[in-house]
Amino acid sequence: MPHTSSPKLSVLEKIGFGAGDAAVNVVISSMMLIIGYFYTDVFGLKPEDLVWLFLVVRILDGVIDPAIGWLNDRVRTRWGRYRPYFLFVSIPLAISTILMFTTPDLDYRGKLIWAYATYITNTVMFSLVTVPYISLIGVLTNDPQQRLSANGYRLFFAKVAGFCVAIVVPVLAKEWGGGNLAHGYQLAMALMAVSGVALFWFCFFTTTERVEHREELAPVGRQLAHLVRNDQWVVLMAVCVLGTIGYVIRGQTAAYYAKYYLGGGNEQLAEGLIAKFMGTGVFAAILAMVASTWITKFWCKISLFRWTQIGTAVASAAMFALVKPGQVELALVLYFIVCFVVDLHAPVFWSIIPEAVDYGAHKTGVRVSGLAIGLIAFFQSLGLAIAGSGANKLLDHFGYVANQPQSPAALAGIVLMLTVIPGVFHFLVGAVMFRYRVTDRFYHTMMQQPLPAPTDR
Repeated sequence: MPHTSSPKLSVLEKIGFGAGDAAVNVVISSMMLIIGYFYTDVFGLKPEDLVWLFLVVRILDGVIDPAIGWLNDRVRTRWGRYRPYFLFVSIPLAISTILMFTTPDLDYRGKLIWAYATYITNTVMFSLVTVPYISLIGVLTNDPQQRLSANGYRLFFAKVAGFCVAIVVPVLAKEWGGGNLAHGYQLAMALMAVSGVALFWFCFFTTTERVEHREELAPVGRQLAHLVRNDQWVVLMAVCVLGTIGYVIRGQTAAYYAKYYLGGGNEQLAEGLIAKFMGTGVFAAILAMVASTWITKFWCKISLFRWTQIGTAVASAAMFALVKPGQVELALVLYFIVCFVVDLHAPVFWSIIPEAVDYGAHKTGVRVSGLAIGLIAFFQSLGLAIAGSGANKLLDHFGYVANQPQSPAALAGIVLMLTVIPGVFHFLVGAVMFRYRVTDRFYHTMMQQPLPAPTDR
């Protein structure tokens, strides 16, 4: 059981916590929004090769994440369990991000090897800061409302970082490239990477690990057995995979949709239209963070989670049916709605993960935190692997050819990948969440009860 009090978090600490996720999202937004387009249309790789690249990297990431969570449970420094990673790993992460967006003067095979090496390195560095960051909210406070509020700040700043990646990077790449778009992307992402280091350090110096938990240090197999018996954690794992697939397929398709479906493949307009379209989506997500924090003061956060995901499926279907090629204004309006509705759930998801961990402790008598958080990152990586590989497999299937006029089949496929396909996954998320029952009232009642004796079967 936690044995320290849960004071109200200061605004500065919430901002500092949010700054950490802004730093995380400099990388993850580039993975969700830009990396696929960069690799095909700028770096020069074929979609069929990206299928394997994304799959291999994400499988590796899935192995690393639980190991880091396991390590977090066992290693404590004078700065805490989680914060030191922000201080010491942020610089290697920045360097690896710059290298990932560097286009070397090599033949195709050499470029492919470079892409594997830099993407894998970046993924390892990313996991070393992301798993501790996800865990941090559980030791800042054990008050559910404070966690929800802090996650509102966190996701607001995360979306601001995503906004910068979506809008600033394509624009700066064109301006700074001087006719060399590859060099422009390298410089623009270098700016983002250096900003990420500053944000991680700000998070380190403004947050405090004040809540202590008794962690289960049993063998991994025993911890996994307890996690599997935590039915609410299992629900969140399913939600994490399904939601990530929908989110990433839509995000990775946005640049192609803007360039080819709305802009007709016009190279002069491409980067500006991509920035406008993706920026609209991220701006909607920023507003959703603010709105979600306000709405959950009056409406059950779990109900909000369920119905916004089902609403996303409806809005996606409407965008598929109504937007025709070249209808930029209508597309922007409907894409804004889709992205606003889908992201209303985001602060809720990240705030209820520690509550699901506490639920498991009260069900089995054993609190498994580090591995639980690490496996969340694993399932997010699994979703990224399926979505990243699947998106490129779909592009190849529909006949997409980079920097060429697209066939009707390719355009139709791009539209499906932005709307209907992710909409189906979000509908499934909403349906699965009807099996989640740890509301605020349930949680407060549960936490007033003592932990039971550990049970093993």
